[in-house]
Amino acid sequence: MYKAFYGLKRSPFEISPDPYFLFPTARHNEALASIYYGVCRRKGFLVMTGEVGTGKTLLVRCLLEFLSRQQVAFANVFNPRLSPAEFLRYIVTDLGLKPEDHSKGTLILELNNYLIARYRKGQATALIVDEAHLLSAELLEEVRLLSNLETAEQKLLQILLVGQPELEQTLDLPELRQLKQRIALRCRLAPLGVEETHGYIVRRLKLAGADGRAESIFSQAAIAAVHQCSRGIPRLINTLCENALIAGYARKLEAVSPEIVQEISSEFRLSSTTAAATGAPIPPAEKNERQLMLQAVVNLIDYLKKTEVEKPEKVGS
Repeated sequence: MYKAFYGLKRSPFEISPDPYFLFPTARHNEALASIYYGVCRRKGFLVMTGEVGTGKTLLVRCLLEFLSRQQVAFANVFNPRLSPAEFLRYIVTDLGLKPEDHSKGTLILELNNYLIARYRKGQATALIVDEAHLLSAELLEEVRLLSNLETAEQKLLQILLVGQPELEQTLDLPELRQLKQRIALRCRLAPLGVEETHGYIVRRLKLAGADGRAESIFSQAAIAAVHQCSRGIPRLINTLCENALIAGYARKLEAVSPEIVQEISSEFRLSSTTAAATGAPIPPAEKNERQLMLQAVVNLIDYLKKTEVEKPEKVGS
């Protein structure tokens, strides 16, 4: 609808987490490098948290792309509201295993044999649990028990828990202290700053085909208004910008104004407060290796952008 008017080839502000539109801020790069490093170095338990809409699922999608390219097998649990038995069956099924029956003993034996076979080939296996703040204490204990699948040297299953800050509160429960002690790496995502919000909007417009117009479609004042209304949360930035482009097109405006942004913000009843997460400190002994992994991830992101084949335009967009 508005794409031709603004010289775009695709919608730049879809809410769905598309790795093509990853905006690699320092915090997001560090988080992606941390979880990628943790899986590849077989660290065992990893935790990534962040407020709603800060890009956790997008980073998980990017991680899965990287793991696929490195031939790391993984099970991805995106709806953790399961019973312990259902959870275990889901993992085994997602890894492509076909046990003779679905008793707990058989499932664990099948999973253990699979993990050992991959370990002997030098291959890693990961379990990624999104929305992990929804896990019950009982299910988290089952997840901890899966980490007992190990050799004398390494964990056989690398487990990444991804969730909102409530996950950290759950992990602080006394009955989960054993799990908490096994966490090797933690990272947190924070909202974008003002300059990052500007870069985020412009980058998405460029990737959508705006090219030379990317800097002018949203005025500086409009971008400042987007940051203020969204508090730097990427999902809210997308919502504001998508609807602002629609409103701008309807009014035949060459540039989106801050007044339009404020109108959209009012329509969506966006509040003015949010909790900002901060990054966890990096252990000094691992900083150099983590920085090397970070650079490798950045290089891989650049490579993926260069080799990305343009996706077909969605009907009706």
